[in-house]
Amino acid sequence: MPTLQFKGKNIIWNHHLSVPYHTLEEVSKLNFQPEKSNGNLIIEGDNLLALKALLPMYAGKVKVVCIDPPYNTGNDVAEGKSWVYNDNVNSPLLKDWLGKEVARDDLTRHDKWLCMMMPRLKLLRDLLDDNGAIFITIDDNEYSNLKALMDEIFGEENFVANVVWQARKSVQNDTDISVNHNYVLIYAKNRRQEERRLKESNAEKWDAIPGFVLKPLLLDKSKFSNPDNDPRGLWKADPFDAPGIRDNLMYAIVNPITGEKFLPPKGRHWRTEEDNYVKWLKEKRIVFGKKGTSGPQLKVFWDDKKEFGEIEISWWGDCSAEAYIEDGIDYETACEWTTYGTTTAGSKLLQSLFDSEKVFNNPKPIELLRHIMKLAAGKDALILDSFSGSGTTGHAVMDLNKEDGGNRRFILVQMTEATENEPNKNICKDITRERIKRAIEKYSYDSGFQYLRVGQPLDAETLLEGKLPDYKTFARYVYYLCTGENLKDEKKISEKKFFAGDFGNQAIYLIYKQDYEALTRMALNLEVAERITAEQPNKKRIVYAPACFLDEEYMESNQIEFVNIPYNLFQRGNV
Repeated sequence: MPTLQFKGKNIIWNHHLSVPYHTLEEVSKLNFQPEKSNGNLIIEGDNLLALKALLPMYAGKVKVVCIDPPYNTGNDVAEGKSWVYNDNVNSPLLKDWLGKEVARDDLTRHDKWLCMMMPRLKLLRDLLDDNGAIFITIDDNEYSNLKALMDEIFGEENFVANVVWQARKSVQNDTDISVNHNYVLIYAKNRRQEERRLKESNAEKWDAIPGFVLKPLLLDKSKFSNPDNDPRGLWKADPFDAPGIRDNLMYAIVNPITGEKFLPPKGRHWRTEEDNYVKWLKEKRIVFGKKGTSGPQLKVFWDDKKEFGEIEISWWGDCSAEAYIEDGIDYETACEWTTYGTTTAGSKLLQSLFDSEKVFNNPKPIELLRHIMKLAAGKDALILDSFSGSGTTGHAVMDLNKEDGGNRRFILVQMTEATENEPNKNICKDITRERIKRAIEKYSYDSGFQYLRVGQPLDAETLLEGKLPDYKTFARYVYYLCTGENLKDEKKISEKKFFAGDFGNQAIYLIYKQDYEALTRMALNLEVAERITAEQPNKKRIVYAPACFLDEEYMESNQIEFVNIPYNLFQRGNV
């Protein structure tokens, strides 16, 4: 299989293995109705660290992953959505990337993006259920790179579909083709043609996802009118700005009635050069709102568009050609091509929740996420979003649960995105959490959540410094590191008995206290060995402890294996 090569790939390929496990610490004052949380979590912190921290509890348990990573357009900085490479990898090349905003003129921006995505995608795959699936929204800018990377990590045999989603309805440029779409790239963790199912009913396979098309559609003539009796006929007003920042398209436009000056919105430029604008203005193709007092818009005439139409690329709903034919209705005419929300709809919903004009750029609509969950998530599914942004995924989970009585749960991970200039910025607390809280209150969702924060690393250096986790947290990590599995029954953890759990014919013990002075006096001694041997007579005992006072002959004859903490903590046991 062909593979994608990029700067830093050989360095980053196994970086997810070297990332230390971290604690996840509850911030109780930021919980909301925790008695109704039902496992819903909002996690503040770097998503790479958070994903690694989730492994001991959720490896193989997530049914659906929905992520909306940075699109890396190069205009992100100007649009207020800048991202920086923050993974502290032990490499001079990658260290040189740290803390620098990734702009369009950065010749390594695609390499940086791929180095950022690779370890996160590997951890997301580990968290997925064997019958789970990942849905990634992306645009043309990184689609080809992402597709190649996903083929390599998930396997090209697990590719399900590239869904074309109509993200907006307004025309974005002055060509005949309106690029108003994004993609939803879908991979299964383990796609078996006969066993892989989409819905809880097991009635539909991945191949039965509704069709995805690129098709010229007839324009809706009802959107065109002629309020000023223009002799050129019916027209509609389209935005005069477009995505991007080009110097020759960044000029001031003066409203001829009010004299007010207009510049393109942040992160955008005008759709044509100034000379062409002046020409269109003389031709009366430019309007300034219904009352003539707003910013510029372009007249788009029906006669100019009707022959070709716009190409709209959409995720379309269930349309049965046979049903239409049986009813004597022409299929192409009658089939209603639908979209699953737009970013405009997502913005309006968010604005209504915050009573604000704009709090977040291009939030995804809950209709899109609801549709994904209907396809791939049963009523008891766990859904994870590690680029949660404004929290649309969590909102969609609660909304769908209210509709069908489901018991779906969400885990949302979001960074604060604080910077030197904005040290108090906290998107996770002020937008993600606040949006979920307000949605619960406004729409009466029977739900709540716990708020966690990525805490200290669980590595030898941290433990030797005396920064110690609580017993239960440490026991969960020890169990996972020893077995590669998450602990199914945490009630078995016993600090009093030093018991972390059992795995097949193995019993795992942890001699530990959250007290550095106490730890210096703790060890696997004869008294503890005799007790655990009596408790687990027919099993091999694996004991994690700061020290061991038993000889090798005794331990071998009693099937006891000692693992020294913290020095050998991260060497997985042979189980």
